[in-house]
Amino acid sequence: MDIQYDVAIIGAGPGGYIAAIRGAQLGLKTCVIEKDKPGGVCLNIGCIPSKSLIHQADLVRNVDALRSLGATVDLSSLDYGKAFAASRKAAERLSKGVQFLLKKNGVDYVSGTARLESAGVLSLDSDRTVHAKAVIVATGSRPRELPGFEFDEKVVLSSTGALMLGKVPKRAVILGAGAIGMELGYVWNAFGSEVTIVEALDRVLPVEDAEAAAVVRKAFESRGVRFVTGAMASSMERLVGGGVRVSLSPARRDSGTATGSGDEESGIPSSVEADAVLVAVGRIPNSGGLGLEELGIGIDRGFIRVGDWYETTASGVYAIGDVVPSPQLAHVASKEGEIAVERIASIVKGSSSPVERRVDPSTVPSAVYCDPELASFGLSAAKAAADGIRHAVYSFPFRGVGKAVAVERPEGFAKIVHDPDSGELLGATIVGDRATDVIHELLLARRAELTVEDVADMMHAHPTIAEAVMEAAKGSLGRAVHA
Repeated sequence: MDIQYDVAIIGAGPGGYIAAIRGAQLGLKTCVIEKDKPGGVCLNIGCIPSKSLIHQADLVRNVDALRSLGATVDLSSLDYGKAFAASRKAAERLSKGVQFLLKKNGVDYVSGTARLESAGVLSLDSDRTVHAKAVIVATGSRPRELPGFEFDEKVVLSSTGALMLGKVPKRAVILGAGAIGMELGYVWNAFGSEVTIVEALDRVLPVEDAEAAAVVRKAFESRGVRFVTGAMASSMERLVGGGVRVSLSPARRDSGTATGSGDEESGIPSSVEADAVLVAVGRIPNSGGLGLEELGIGIDRGFIRVGDWYETTASGVYAIGDVVPSPQLAHVASKEGEIAVERIASIVKGSSSPVERRVDPSTVPSAVYCDPELASFGLSAAKAAADGIRHAVYSFPFRGVGKAVAVERPEGFAKIVHDPDSGELLGATIVGDRATDVIHELLLARRAELTVEDVADMMHAHPTIAEAVMEAAKGSLGRAVHA
């Protein structure tokens, strides 16, 4: 017998399951449909297992600190397989936790693949049908392939394949120096892999503050990671006896394509040999096969077009997360899910619509989890200048922070971009120890419409890494003490 739901959600990733639980909290009869495992890419083959591996890599890195205290540490039996097992255990535990939370909140969990037959009717495999007053599409994304580098998950790896390896490749080429490429490069290097990272643009972490990205690159290079920037992989040759040879070419700035062969003058080698290639050049939305086009729902380059509250052009059908043109981040998907389902609840319950119609891009935190960490939000100084926005910027070095020096993590800084007239926080970047946690103080200040003076005047516990934020705020006002 078919069941009528207030809202049916396709996909149980961080967008879908959060929307489902929030819907249930609001009194909606809710179901979530998932063809794989609860938690989606993030919990199963993304955010969570990768952070577990990064934690294991941090432990290996800290061995040098023990040796400096006179300890004898033998790493000859170091087993990456055990780190991999720990990452899978974390993923499985949290995936089961999501299923428990759904059940606890009265959300029906339906296993299967869904397709929209109309705005309120979903067909599932095995001839099942779900009826709902509203539908949220939260089907996520998948790794993008490069021509000539199609995934076989043995030699040519996606991020999924890389996270499912039981051992690290002896030599690895990573195509793409964004967050995924840098994080997995950090892990593999820590466990003994010879890592080369190739990036088409002229620097690593190209969407982040250039000065902060340079701090991360310097730390990686000190550990033996090799970077080739301004280059693209043009072809790949499989070698007799195993391994591959990746041909490199300078990247053309006007088209983003590769031309010619290696360039000695620019330092770009003609080729790099490796045992495995990780393609980390972005992700593409899973918007196909859902019946969207048949309902007249607009799709642009795979992304579903949405308006306020993430509603599509088909009334009652919403889309959130990686399938819409917003930052492809788990926390963005979660917030979008809350906004969409709160709108649905207002319609079903006949109450006023939520004030928040879309995620504010200036309050989206970005985080790169390696050593050193990098986190940011809002405008960088370069972006503010390019957009002609009046701004001031101040950067406070971690070497002036007592806690950073005490724990032997003096690399990095906290940088604040603000309006010099009103004191409004326009953006911030932190690179260094615990940056991905500390950034939220400034982000909260931005959300609460506090000024740089408010941050400067707030008492901070001493000694803490967060004092870097206070000092950067004081420095913005010409009051830095430890600079």
